[in-house]
Amino acid sequence: MTTNIPSVPQPHPVRYNTIRVNDLDVFYREAGPQDAPTILLLHGFPTSSNMFRNLIPRLAASFHVVAPDYPGFGQSSMPSHEDFAYTFENLTNVVEQLVEKLGLTSYSLYVMDYGAPVGYRLALRHPERVRALIVQNGNAYDEGLLKFWDPIKKYWKDSTPENREAIRFLVDPKSTRWQYENGVADHTLLDPTTWTLDQVGLDRPGNAEIQLDLFHDYGSNVPLYPAFQAFFRQYQPPTLIVWGKNDFIFPPEGAVPYPRDLKDVETHLLDTGHFALETHAEEIAGRIEEFLRKHKLAV
Repeated sequence: MTTNIPSVPQPHPVRYNTIRVNDLDVFYREAGPQDAPTILLLHGFPTSSNMFRNLIPRLAASFHVVAPDYPGFGQSSMPSHEDFAYTFENLTNVVEQLVEKLGLTSYSLYVMDYGAPVGYRLALRHPERVRALIVQNGNAYDEGLLKFWDPIKKYWKDSTPENREAIRFLVDPKSTRWQYENGVADHTLLDPTTWTLDQVGLDRPGNAEIQLDLFHDYGSNVPLYPAFQAFFRQYQPPTLIVWGKNDFIFPPEGAVPYPRDLKDVETHLLDTGHFALETHAEEIAGRIEEFLRKHKLAV
């Protein structure tokens, strides 16, 4: 006996798109009503928009969600570091042009890790577009650059081949897995395909040099911290902080200073590590919905 089960389409399916930005193919995930308030999700190292794979469907009923992959990450183009300058300024250029092509004129920014300097640079260029900030282990203060950064700071100060080689271990499989497991009490909650997929990206020929270039250029963000903080003070975007408090890379000391410059801040230090969405996606989604609804930025 054959039973015909009616097909029920998802009300807000996640769509996987690629758009041309200059000579690059830029991949992005998108979901939710086009006329709903937009959240622009900006990923960190060494991952991609894949880090938001669980969050996007949860937010799609109330928001228009867009999550791009930067050049050299995920499904976007990966030109050689000899043909494309992998700097945070250029990553921001690409995200800015993606935003322009998609016609996004108003959005909340979800920033994590590398997404923080990309998002804050974008905010400096278009402050009037930023409706709110959601900060997950994303730094904008000197207090947040502690022990993990010592060998990288040495590379910023003196970019010798020896100092570059000294941080190459950061693209190794052991380090990639460590970023997910460090600070997480129950490792059975972690999906191992995450670090496996990230490592596939890192192991592509030439990608390690791209990442080492970006580690060096991260130093260009630090002199911009005062400008980021001035943006906070002048424009006062409502800010939700959801921070993995056991993160060794961006420890909670980086979350503490935000209220110094922002009046409307809600902070939640979560008992997890760097990739907080891997263990706390449901809680983070709920807090985003509640916070943005309170500020009339949700359907």
